[in-house]
Amino acid sequence: MSEHDKTEPFKVGWEEWVSLPELGLPAIKAKVDTGAKTSALQATDIEAFGPSDKPHVRFTVHPVPGNESLAIPCSAAILDRREITSSNGDREMRYVIASVLEINGRKWPIELTLTDRRGMAMHMLLGRQALAEPITVSPSESHCQPILDYSVYASTTIRTTAPKRRLRIAVLSREDNYSTRRLIEEGEKRGHFVEVIDTTRCYMAINALAPEIHYDGARLPRYDAVIPRIGASVTQYGTAVLRQFETLGTFCLNGSEGITASRDKLFAHQILARHRLEMPATAFAASPKDTRSLMELVGGAPMIVKLLESTQGKGVVLAETRKAAESVITAFRGLRANFLVQQFVKEAAGEDLRCLVVGNKVVGTILRTGAEGDFRSNLHLGGTAKRVKISKIERETAVRAARAFGLNIAGVDMLRSSEGPKILEVNSSPGLEGVEKAMAKNLVAPLYELIEARVRPAPLRKIKAQANVPAALDAGG
Repeated sequence: MSEHDKTEPFKVGWEEWVSLPELGLPAIKAKVDTGAKTSALQATDIEAFGPSDKPHVRFTVHPVPGNESLAIPCSAAILDRREITSSNGDREMRYVIASVLEINGRKWPIELTLTDRRGMAMHMLLGRQALAEPITVSPSESHCQPILDYSVYASTTIRTTAPKRRLRIAVLSREDNYSTRRLIEEGEKRGHFVEVIDTTRCYMAINALAPEIHYDGARLPRYDAVIPRIGASVTQYGTAVLRQFETLGTFCLNGSEGITASRDKLFAHQILARHRLEMPATAFAASPKDTRSLMELVGGAPMIVKLLESTQGKGVVLAETRKAAESVITAFRGLRANFLVQQFVKEAAGEDLRCLVVGNKVVGTILRTGAEGDFRSNLHLGGTAKRVKISKIERETAVRAARAFGLNIAGVDMLRSSEGPKILEVNSSPGLEGVEKAMAKNLVAPLYELIEARVRPAPLRKIKAQANVPAALDAGG
């Protein structure tokens, strides 16, 4: 505010249009009440979160009275918790937050208590502490300052101009490894509250009206997003927990269906084929009578024999001759194990590409080379990795593969063959260490950018259908 502005009289009536830009509320009608000491903002779904030394509160504001389809998610640091006595004598403990109040271009800091004011004519009350500026209140007048319009909430610009909101994010993981630590580190650096939840310690109340997820004897709070890092050994239970989060309406970075499909190697190859994505020739059969025909379908020896449940290169065998292939297949069948046989791409020479896909973009790619004498290039088995540039077709193939499974983050493994890229696998919980270190680049930031774009701010439901409703409300003053 300029010195000239400070000398000018500033008058407000008993009701005025105000803005709370730090909360993403460009227009809200407030009742000015000098009889009230503190100011209050209508809020629902009020929930404290974060560490005890830096507590925050998140809440939902319905700025248009009577229109709960318009919901603005907000969060702020907690200043205090006070007992407030309402005009009818009711006492209530309320969280107190700080924000900036704006009226006709003038701004000043105020404190707000959060309470459910649904059913009241106005969803904000300005008390005398908020009017500490040299302001004249005229209780017989209304709208001494310019009138705003609720239709601003129907504009798509609210998504880009809304302030950044601190998110509460759960990482479903049983391991304290590099990937989990990086997810926590990057999330906290961006101002979010990130919790690690052991997938197998979750348990669920499954019902139609109020489904819940419990953990260590208590119901889990509402999360803005869940990042699943579900190990292969707990896929079935982990995806069941993830389905429960989906039932609650939580945004899950990777969905349960995509994870389940990617873990079933046979189903995964069928999905790739359905989406016309190239892969090494692959065959599957249940009967031992079909062994010879099975090998012919992939071009004969040498060939790869791969357990359906294999991970990190384990359970993957290179059979260099027909006899060796028959021996491996007989052994696997003797163990009643399900397996695939697959064409061996000689020109790949023990190397493959790992593309890390986030959203619709390849954010990093490494070339993995197997240890000497090993056709497998997995880093867990002694392979090495280096940064590499990929072609446009390789980039497009990786993105298409992730989209085929509906995954927002995926590690897509491909071979470079004489016929173009061939997909080996789509990993729904890719390790981050090898790619990040080889790329010398922050690859977790794009992941959080995707989450923030999806859940901050939350979708404004039914705004187009009700865009004319606020105008009718405004007409009534």
